[in-house]
Amino acid sequence: MSARGHRTGDQTVRRRPSGRRHPTPAGSGARRTVAGSLAAALLLLGLVTGASPAAAAVACTAGTSSDFNGDGVRDTAIADPDATVSGHERAGLVHIVLGGGKGVVEISQDTANVADAPEDGDQFGFSLAVYDANKDGCSDLAVGIPYEDVGTVKDAGYVQVIYGSTTAVGSEFNSKGFVQGETQPLGGGPETDDWLGYAVAAGTSSTGFPFLVIGVPGEDGAAGADIGVIGYVYGTDYQAASVGQDTTGVWEDAEPYDRFGASVSATDRHFVVGAPGESLGTAAFAGGVVAFRPSINTNGIPDPLFGMGQARTVGTNPDLAAQTDDRYGAALAMAPYRPTGAATTTDSLLAVGVPGEDLGTTVDAGAVHVYHVKADGTVVLLNWIDQNQENVAGDVEGSAEAGDFFGQRLAAVNTTTNVVSTAATVRLAVGVPGEESTEDAPEAGGVQIFPMIGAPGASDAWIEPGNGIPSGPSARTYAGIGLGASPSLLYVGVPYGPAEGRAVHGFPWNVASGGAPTQTWKPGEGGIPAGGAAFGTAVR
Repeated sequence: MSARGHRTGDQTVRRRPSGRRHPTPAGSGARRTVAGSLAAALLLLGLVTGASPAAAAVACTAGTSSDFNGDGVRDTAIADPDATVSGHERAGLVHIVLGGGKGVVEISQDTANVADAPEDGDQFGFSLAVYDANKDGCSDLAVGIPYEDVGTVKDAGYVQVIYGSTTAVGSEFNSKGFVQGETQPLGGGPETDDWLGYAVAAGTSSTGFPFLVIGVPGEDGAAGADIGVIGYVYGTDYQAASVGQDTTGVWEDAEPYDRFGASVSATDRHFVVGAPGESLGTAAFAGGVVAFRPSINTNGIPDPLFGMGQARTVGTNPDLAAQTDDRYGAALAMAPYRPTGAATTTDSLLAVGVPGEDLGTTVDAGAVHVYHVKADGTVVLLNWIDQNQENVAGDVEGSAEAGDFFGQRLAAVNTTTNVVSTAATVRLAVGVPGEESTEDAPEAGGVQIFPMIGAPGASDAWIEPGNGIPSGPSARTYAGIGLGASPSLLYVGVPYGPAEGRAVHGFPWNVASGGAPTQTWKPGEGGIPAGGAAFGTAVR
C-alpha cells in the first residue's frame, strides 16, 4: 500500500457526532442548576418511582433474541427517528414487526405506557438496543433519545427501556427511563448537548445479569467540553455507574472533544466504547476505543481491560499509524467468538471503523480493524481491511475512493455459536455510505460483507443500490448508513434517497455480490404505515 497522503484544509474544526458544529462553551463545564424545572421533568419522564414491572401473568418463551412478545419467533425493531408524531416533526418512532405475521406495533412517546410526550426534534429511536432487562423471557427495547430536552436543558438526552410482554411490546408495563440527575441512578446532572443515548448497547453477562451501556458523548467536565462518559446500568434492580476516561483504571485521560461514548458495542463477555475524538500525540480526532468486562470491580465500575488507538498497532504500514481526523472508533461491532479448543464462546471479535482514514493520497477512503479479544482480556489484531487490499487468497472487491467513508457503520454476527467459529460463521458488514458507482449517483452508498477471521478477500461480497439493493442507484441514498444483524439476516436500511426506495432489506450473510434480499420491510406494506422520514436508520 502506498504511503499516506497529506491532508488539506483546517484539521481543527470540532463537530458534534451528528456533524453539526458545536460552539466552544463559555464556562468551565460545571453543572447547570435547573432544580425546579428538572424535578417537574423527571416526574413527566416517569423517573421518580422507578418501580420494576411485575412478571407477566402468561410466561414468555425465553431463548430467542429480539422476541418482544415471547412466542419464540424473532421480531424486528425498525427505527424512524425523523418521523412526525402527533404533529411534532422529527419526534421519532419505532416499528416493531412481530414475527410469524402477527402484526406491527408502533412505539413512540405518544404510546400509552411510554413516559413523556413527543416533541419537535427528540429523535426517539436514534439508537436501539435489545436485551431482557427484567429477565421475564420477553425481549425489551432500549431506545436512545439523545435530543430530548430535560426540563429547560436542551438536548440533554434520555433513554427509555420499553418492556416486552406476551400481549405486545409496550402494552403491559410502564417504561423505565434514564437521565442524569442527582437523585437518578446515573448521578450527575443534565447539561445542554450532553446527547445521552446517542449510542446504546446491551446484553446479558456470562454470569446471568442484564446490562445496558449508554453513551453520553457530549458530557462536559473539568477537562473541558464534550469529553464524554458512559452510563452503565446492570441487574434487574437497575444499579448504575458513570464511567469516563478520568475514572480510575480507564485508558487515557479525559480531553476536550474526545466524545467518549459516541459508539458502543457488546457481547456477553465484553463491551467496548469508542472515543472518535481522542487525540493521540499531535493527531487530533485520531480516535480510540476502550474495552471493559461486564462485571463490577472493587471500584464499583465495570472492569476496564485495555484501551487503544491506531498508534498501538505494530507494523510498518504507514496507514496503521494514528493521524488527524481518522476517527478510529466512530463505529464498533462485536460478535461472540469460540476459538479452537474452547467449549463455548469464551472470547469476542471486535471490528473498529476508521471512516476518516486516508489511503495514500485518497482522502477519507476509510478502513476497518478486526481484533480478537481473548477471555483473559488481552487483544490481538487479526486484520486490517480496506477496499484497496490485495491478498493471495483473493482481493477485496472494489477500489478505495475519496469520501467513501468505508467503516462509517458496522454490523457483526456469529451465525452459529454452538460450534468452533469459522470464516463462514463469523461475518462482518461494513457500511460505505459515500460510495458512488456512477457520476449520476454521488453518495449512493453500499455495503461490503467480509469474514471476521481469515483473509478478508477470500469470501467478501458487495451490494449497492441497483445491484443487490433493489432500488436505485440514486444520488445521496447513503446505503450502508443503517445496518443491523441477526443470526440469519444482515439488515440493510435505506432511509434516504427517493421515497419509493426507502426500506429495510434482509440479506443472508452468505449473499453473493449483487445478490437479492430474502426479506423486505417497507412503509405502506405488510402492515407498516405509509410514509417514513428516515425508516431504517437503526434496526434490531
